[in-house]
Order: sequence, then structure tokens, then C-alpha cells
Amino acid sequence: MASRPTDLAPSFISHAPGHWPEVEAEQWNDPRWQLRNRIDSLAELETRLTLTDEERAGVLLAGNKLAMSITPHFFNLIDPEDPDCPIRRQVIPNINEGWTAPEEMADPCGEDSHMPVPGLVHRYPDRVLFLVTDRCASYCRYCTRSRVVSGVGEQHLDTQMEAAFRYLERTPEVRDVLLSGGDPLLFSDDKLDKILTRLRSIPHIQFVRIGSRIPIFLPQRITPELCAMLKKHHPLFISIHTNHPRELTSEVRDALGRLADAGIPLGNQSVLLNGINDHVEIQKALVHKLLMCRVRPYYLYQCDLITGSSHLRTSVTKGLDIIEGLRGHTTGYAIPQFVIDGPGGGGKIPLNPEYVITREPGRVILRNYEGGVFEYAEPTVIPEDVLSGLHDRALETA
Repeated sequence: MASRPTDLAPSFISHAPGHWPEVEAEQWNDPRWQLRNRIDSLAELETRLTLTDEERAGVLLAGNKLAMSITPHFFNLIDPEDPDCPIRRQVIPNINEGWTAPEEMADPCGEDSHMPVPGLVHRYPDRVLFLVTDRCASYCRYCTRSRVVSGVGEQHLDTQMEAAFRYLERTPEVRDVLLSGGDPLLFSDDKLDKILTRLRSIPHIQFVRIGSRIPIFLPQRITPELCAMLKKHHPLFISIHTNHPRELTSEVRDALGRLADAGIPLGNQSVLLNGINDHVEIQKALVHKLLMCRVRPYYLYQCDLITGSSHLRTSVTKGLDIIEGLRGHTTGYAIPQFVIDGPGGGGKIPLNPEYVITREPGRVILRNYEGGVFEYAEPTVIPEDVLSGLHDRALETA
């Protein structure tokens, strides 16, 4: 799918009020209004869009797997005339979700098998994933945790908060905690403050991260009050999730600016998605806009083998080609690390184009982004007689 030129332009556009012309600015900018007015039913969706047969059937089946929910802010980014719109395909269900490919899994990252207590995933030696909620402002159709997120699947998230805190307190090797879910920024300022305060009371936890798509789905939530509260808990990092340059509106830019002004380092995690962002020019436009929002592109994920995701997954080769199309053609700060989460619980595995042609004794043969070939000599050991002579010369000049 080819993006329009305006999608790739470095400008930040407001789409408000879009489908809600009757709504006053004060309402529109109220995150509670946004949440109360999410599109979450077929009837409401059909009043605003003409659905394809595949979409309508997908919405009818969505209540059995992963709920549909779209904030008005994000819904306004959808092109109502284009069924291949990259925003539309991320959040509107499709009948293809109902088919499970042979390679797909309910828990592709093996999180359930790495939970010492319910809701706390300890897969890496020094860091944990703390699933504090199963709700999001909107639901991505490729969600890695669709088995537990949104509350309509067969499995339910049963996080035991106090047991998780006790585990962290007695596990001194844990120095890094990632709050995720669901989306932690859906919590009230007070509830989130209490969680962060409890984590900060554990001496060996050095820094805390929050994974959130709220700045994209619900930028109105990023209030000065929230930022002031978060600022108390440094070092605190936030990883946002943006897949397409159209998602970076002026409201999103301003929300991210408030977080950056609070001293919070921001990184972005994208998922490589078929027909949505699997093209080097789309990725380049995205990473350039992210840097203008003071967000460092961090990861580009190969889409996990989540149940019902085959229509949204693309090849690993495309991801490698995108990285090669960025390396050398834009600033290094703009280039994310392409990774696959090893199916079944292998953790993140970095993937890079092959720039090492051969490795030989004493040298490495490399190629650069233009295809030029270069030889890099490995370190040569200084001969003993030369080293002795240098010592003698040093003594003579003392």
C-alpha cells in the first residue's frame, strides 16, 4: 500500500474535531470524554465508516478474542474512503483474525511460562515485565497479549500486585522494571504514583520504564499534572508505540514534548506490519518525525507469531531491507534496532544486514552502505624487543 505524500511530509497536522464537529474544544481535550466516546460497537462504527465485508465480519467476531475500541482522536486519522488505510488496518478488526496459521501461538513470547508470580514476567536476568493492567485506550489488532488484553478472551490477566512487590523485594538481581499490560497510563495519577513510589522504595531497582501507547491513542491524557508526578520518580523512561508517520499529529507532538520537558527519555517501538509500514520511505518519514518529537527510534519488531496475525505479518527480509535502506542514508539516531522476539520465550534477537563479508586471521573484510569494500586490520601485538626499546628511550628522557 502506498502512502500519500502528506503522510510522508514532516508536518504535524491536527485532525480534530474530524467526525465530531459538534464537540467543543474543552470536551475534545478532556481524556475522560475521549474514553467515554470510544468507538466500540458495530452500530457506531457503521455510522462513521462504510465497512468492507471482511471488516464487518471481523467486528462481529472481535468480542470472542480481542475487543474493538478506538478513541475519537485516533479514529479521526482513518481515511474513510480507503480500506487499506494504514491507521484503519491497525485498529478495525478483520475476518482474517479468525484464522490461526500453523506457526501461530496464543503466547508467542512465552510470558506465561516465565511468571514467578501472576502478572510478573522474569525472563531476563536483571529485569522484569510487570503487567499492571489488561486495558488499553484502543486495541491494536496484532497485539502480542491479545490472549489477556481487553477482557474478552479465554484467558484473563490475574496480576497479584502485592505478591509481585514482595518478589521484587526479595530478588536483588532485578535492577530494571518495565510497567506494561495493557497500558499503565490509563491509571489515575494517584494510582500510578503509588505503584512508582512502591517500586522506588526497593533499593536495588535502579530505574523504571513504562510502555505506553497512550501518547498516540490519547494524547489528552498527558497533562502537566501527570508529567509533574512522573518527574518525581527519575530515572524513569517511557517507550511509546508508533507505527506510521500519520499517527504523529500536532497533539501527539505536544504531549511528547511535555514528557520530554519533564526529563523523561523517550523511545519508540514499532511493529513491522504488512501494507502498513513495510516500506523504507514510510519508515524514514516515521523516524524523522519521531526525532522532531524528541523520541529516539528504539526497536523495530518483526510481528510476533500471535494467533490470527498472518495477514498483518511481513517477511524478515523486508525488515532487513528497511534497515539497510536507512543505514548511511539518514542519521544514526534515526535507525532502530530490528529484532525478533524468539518464539516461545527466547527474548529479543537483534537482526542486521550483513556488512561483514569475511573474517580472516588479522583482518576483517567489510562493505559499507554504498557497497564499497574495505579492509580493517585487527590489532597487531607489539614485539617484545620493540616494547623494550621504547622503555629504554623513556628512561633516557627521564
